[in-house]
Order: sequence, then structure tokens, then C-alpha cells
Amino acid sequence: MQKLVVLSGAGVSAESGMKTYRDSNGLWENYNVQDVASIDGWYRNPKMVLEFYNMLRKKLQAAQPNEAHSIIAELEKYYDVVVVTQNIDNLHERGGSTNVIHLHGELTKVRPVDDDACRHVKDIGYSDVNLGDCDSRGKQLRPHVVWFGEPVPMIQKAAVEVSTADILLIIGTSMNVYPAAGLVGYAKRGTQIYLIDPQPIRLNYEQFYQIQEKATSGMRRLREILLKEVKDPMQQ
Repeated sequence: MQKLVVLSGAGVSAESGMKTYRDSNGLWENYNVQDVASIDGWYRNPKMVLEFYNMLRKKLQAAQPNEAHSIIAELEKYYDVVVVTQNIDNLHERGGSTNVIHLHGELTKVRPVDDDACRHVKDIGYSDVNLGDCDSRGKQLRPHVVWFGEPVPMIQKAAVEVSTADILLIIGTSMNVYPAAGLVGYAKRGTQIYLIDPQPIRLNYEQFYQIQEKATSGMRRLREILLKEVKDPMQQ
């Protein structure tokens, strides 16, 4: 079974109604992204940051996985699929994907403010977190989200997955934000790379094919391509 690694970004969740800071001039749900998605913003006003992520959890609870999520999950029948996502929502998992790496953390989880190694991560679902909510040691809980100014703990694990891919799918991301953007450079020679995005994007790879559509319709087209290859032994 061939290995398919999916690098997903905001465009996959956009059709489920989940906005990101890239939607409008550095604003994220009408908040300045540096106020709610940076470690400096947390130090300046933790109450506002907590309220922002409480609001996002409510939006996520109401959101539903879209067809792009479900098709990616469906491909597990035919490929060894690993999803590496920049998204902090759980829509890939709710759409059926069973092997998901979250580069930028997870909205439904929290950890103590001093837990930089992410050893005491707690799943809270869609509950609120407020100032004064602490762990057993009295340490304030914060969103388990990678903010600007913080390292990306899962980047090395993601790089290993990309380096062993037979097929690489980039969907819903322009691959402009580092270190995630550097992951494509780990693809081994001969890896077939597909990119789904409505905007034209250039990649410096020979075996590179773009489907210039939004995530849902693009995944419908890619499913046809990949399933034809699975059924055609000459493509193996």
C-alpha cells in the first residue's frame, strides 16, 4: 500500500465556516492576530486570549466536516494516509481521518503555562477556560496552540512522514508560513506531488500537478485520479 501524506491548511476548513487570520489583513475573527495568536499577546492580555479561544471552540462545536475532510478519510481504504495539518480544529478527525498530526496544536486541548514540553496536555472538548482555571499545582491553563514566537514541537515528526511519502498532497495552504512551508522540501525524489488551491501556486518540483479549485471540488477530482491509479496496475 502506497503512503499518502496530506499537508492541509486553512482552505480545507474554510468551507466548514472556520476562518483564519489569513482571511483579512492580519485579522482573525476581527481580532488583531498578534493580540490573540502570539506569545506576546498572551503576556499582554491573557483574559482576552482565553475569551477568543472560548469563542472559537463554540464555532468549532457548531461546524461540521465538509466533503474534503470526508474524501481524505475515505482514501485510507486505498492508501496509508497521514494528515499533517496546520489547522487547530478537529474536523479531520471528525471527518474520519485516523492518523492526524497537528503542527499548530489543538483547539479542544489545554496545558499549563509552564508546560513548554507539552507533557500535561488535557482534552477539554468545547468547554471554556478562564483566568483562574489552573492545574493541580496552581498553574494557569492556556490553549494548547502554537503561537507566533513559539517553537513547533511536531515539525520533526511531520518531516519524517513527508520524507517517506510516495504521494504528497498539499491542500488549502499556500505553503508560505514557516516552518510548515519547509516540509515539502523533505519529499524524496520521485514523490508525486498534488496541490489543491484556487490560486495558482508554483512549486519547484518535476512531478507536480495543481488542481486549481477549492478544497471540496478539488478533492473530488483528486479522488478520481488516485482511484484510477489504484485500479490500474500499470500505474503501480
